[in-house]
Amino acid sequence: MNRYAAWAHPQLAAQVLRRRRDGCSEIALSVESLSDARQVLQLEQLIRSLPGVKRVAIDRPARRVRVVLDISCTPLPTLLANFAAAGCPAQPLQHDSIDDARSEEQRDALKRLLVAGMCAMQVMTYAFVIYIGVVDFVDFSTRNLFRWLGLLTSIPVVFYSALPFFRGAIRELGERRLGINLPVALAVALVFLASMFNTLRGHGEIYFDSVTMFVTLLLGGRYLELRSRHRSGALGDAVIDAAPLLAQRRRADGELETVPAMTLLPGDRVHIAEGTRVPADGVLQTADVQVDEALLSGESRPVRRQRGEPLIAGSVLISGPAELIVEHSGNTTAVARLGELATRARQTRTQIAASDREVGRFVARVLGLTVLTALGWLLVNPERAFESAVAVLVVACPCAFALTRPATLTRALGVLATRGVLVTSGEALARLATVDYAMFDKTGTLTVPQLDRRAVEPLRGDSIAQVLQLAAALAHESSHPLARALADTARQQALPLQASSVHVDAGAGISGEVDGQMLWLGRADFALRASGQAMPSHASDALLLADTNGAIAAFHLDEQPRAEARRLLHSLRADGIAISMASGDAETRVASMAEHLGITDWQARQSPIDKLERLQAAHAAGHTTLAVGDGSNDAPLLAGADVSAALSSGTELAQAHADLLLMDGRLGGLIDARSIACQLHYVTAQSRRWALAYNLCAVPFAAFGLVPPWLAGIGMSLSSLVVVLNALRVGKQDLAADQRTGPTSGAREVAA
Repeated sequence: MNRYAAWAHPQLAAQVLRRRRDGCSEIALSVESLSDARQVLQLEQLIRSLPGVKRVAIDRPARRVRVVLDISCTPLPTLLANFAAAGCPAQPLQHDSIDDARSEEQRDALKRLLVAGMCAMQVMTYAFVIYIGVVDFVDFSTRNLFRWLGLLTSIPVVFYSALPFFRGAIRELGERRLGINLPVALAVALVFLASMFNTLRGHGEIYFDSVTMFVTLLLGGRYLELRSRHRSGALGDAVIDAAPLLAQRRRADGELETVPAMTLLPGDRVHIAEGTRVPADGVLQTADVQVDEALLSGESRPVRRQRGEPLIAGSVLISGPAELIVEHSGNTTAVARLGELATRARQTRTQIAASDREVGRFVARVLGLTVLTALGWLLVNPERAFESAVAVLVVACPCAFALTRPATLTRALGVLATRGVLVTSGEALARLATVDYAMFDKTGTLTVPQLDRRAVEPLRGDSIAQVLQLAAALAHESSHPLARALADTARQQALPLQASSVHVDAGAGISGEVDGQMLWLGRADFALRASGQAMPSHASDALLLADTNGAIAAFHLDEQPRAEARRLLHSLRADGIAISMASGDAETRVASMAEHLGITDWQARQSPIDKLERLQAAHAAGHTTLAVGDGSNDAPLLAGADVSAALSSGTELAQAHADLLLMDGRLGGLIDARSIACQLHYVTAQSRRWALAYNLCAVPFAAFGLVPPWLAGIGMSLSSLVVVLNALRVGKQDLAADQRTGPTSGAREVAA
C-alpha cells in the first residue's frame, strides 16, 4: 500500500479524479498489461467488487480503464493497489483525458442526424401522396391530411435537428460575416415557414420533403467530419503527460519522499532513477548522465549532460541515477510552454474561408431576387406575389450551392480514410491544393532507423549471423521502429529461432526466451540489468543484446530515408512547391540527409520556436505553407502552418495539432491527400457552376410565374441530387485524367 500512498495527496488526486454531479468521482487509467480476454474479465470482476465502485469500462485495444467510484469507500491508493494485485499495474491519467465533452458532442450530432433521417423518410412518404395528386385525383381532405402530417413530422427536423445551423447563423451575424450556416438557416426557415403558411391556409404548395432531406444530407456530412476530428483530437488529451505526475524529492535529512510533481518548488532537490522521466526542469547536480531529449530537441541520439547543465521535464534518463535542482515545474515546464505555444500558433490561423464568402454573396443575391419578384407582382397582380416569390426562393434556394462543399468534402474524407489518411480539418484539406511551400522535420519524419550488417558488433566472438538470429527472434515480437529495423536486416536469412515468454518494457526494450536461454534486447541499462555488468563505453548509444552473463552483441543504428520520402519530395517539386527541412539534430547528420534527398534549403539545431519563426516568415512572404513532423517539438510548427500533417507513429502532441494524420507512417499518403484536395477544388467548382447555371435558367421562368412551386421544389431536389452524385466522382481515375487534360487544374478552377 505504501507504494501508492502518495496518491492520497489532495493536489495529486485532483489532477486525475474528476468530480461528477452525482457526488462520485471518475478516473481514467492506463493499463499496459491487458493481454487477453480472460485477464480483462478477471480485472473487471475484481474492481467491480470493491466498495463504492459504480461502473468499470475497459477499453482493451487502447489499454485504458475508466472507473466511477465513491472515493470515501475506496480511496485512490486502495484502487491502484487492487489493480497491482490483479497483475495489471495502472497509471492514472490526468482527468482531461476523460473525454465526456467530446463524446457528448458526438452523441448529440448523431441524435440530430438520426431524428432528421427518420423524419425525412416519413415526410417523403407523405409527399408521395401529394405528388400523385398532380397527375391523378386524390381526395382534397386526404391531401390536406398528408400536408398536416408533413408539417408535424418536419417540426422536429427544423426545431431540433437543424438547431446547430441556426445557432451558427446567429454567431456569424454577431461576428458580422456571412458563413455557411447563414444561408442554410435562411433556406430552412423561409421554405419551412412558407410551407407552413400554405398548410394553414389550406392551399398552395409545400416543400417539407425538400427541407428535411436537405438538413439530413448536411448533418450527415458534418457528423462524418466531426468523427474524424474527434478521433485525432483524442490523441492530444495528455499534452503534459510526458512529465510524470510523481517525483522523488530529497528531504533536508537526506531521505527520499514521494510527492506530486506539480508541488515541486524552485530549489527542491529531486532524485531521478535510471530509465525514468525527468519530472521538472532544472539543473543537473550529477557529474555525468545520458538523456534522451527527442521530446523537445528532435535529437535522434542520446545526449550527454554534465553537472550544471539543464535537464528538461519529460526527457528520459538513460544512465543514472541523477540529482536535479528544480527550476520550473507543473505548467511552467518547457513541455507545458510548448503546448501553449502550439495553441497560440493555431489561433493565428484565419477562420473565414473564401467558400463561405462565396456562399454569402450567393444567398444575398437570391434574397434580392426574391424581394424584387415579390415587389414586381405586387404592382402587377398582388394575388400572385406570394406564390411567385416562394417559387423564386425555392428554385434559387442556395441548397444545391451550399451543399456542394459539404457533399464533396464528405466524399473526399471517405476516400482518404480508405487510403490511410485521417483528416481532422476540412478547411485545411481544401488549402492543401494551394500549398507552395513545405517544411519537413527530419528525424522520424523523413528518416527511419537503419541497421547495416557491418554495424553489428559481436562481443563474445559469435558470428554476425548468430547474434542477428538471436536478436531478430526477439525483434520480430515488437513493433518499435528500432526493433523493425533490426528484424528487416535479418530478414534475408532463415530464422528458425522463435521467442517465447516475451515481455515488452515500453521505451526500454524486449525480453524473452530464445533457444532455451533468457535474452534482453534494448537500451544498455535494460539489457544489462539481469547480469549487473557495466555498460561498454563504446556501445553507449547502441542497441544491446544480453543474457544473464552480460552483453552478447551491440547493434549500432543509423538513419535512412523513409520508403516514400523521395517519391513525395519529387511529387511536391513537380508541382512547384519549395521544399525546406528544419531539424533539431546535429548539423553533420542533417547535411548528409539533405544531400541524400536533394534538399538544398535546410537548417540544423533548430528549436521549436526557430522552426515556427521560419514558417511564419514564409507565410508573411505570401506562401501557403505545409508542415510535416512527428515529434512533440514539431507541435508549434504543425499548429502554425496553413496545412499540417503528422505520422501516426509520432507523439500524441504532434498528432493533436495536425490537420492530416498519415497512418502506418506512409508519407505517400500526403501525395494522395494533395491529389484528392485538387479534386475537391475541381468538383466543388464544377458543382457550383452547375448550381449557378441552373439558377440563371430557372429563376426568370419562376419570376414570371411560369414555374409552379411544386415543380420548383422538384427542381431544387434534383439540383441537390446532381451535386451529391457529382461529389462521388472524387477519387475516381477518370476525374484525375480530366484534371490532367482539362484546360485548368482544380486549384486554378477555384481561384477563377
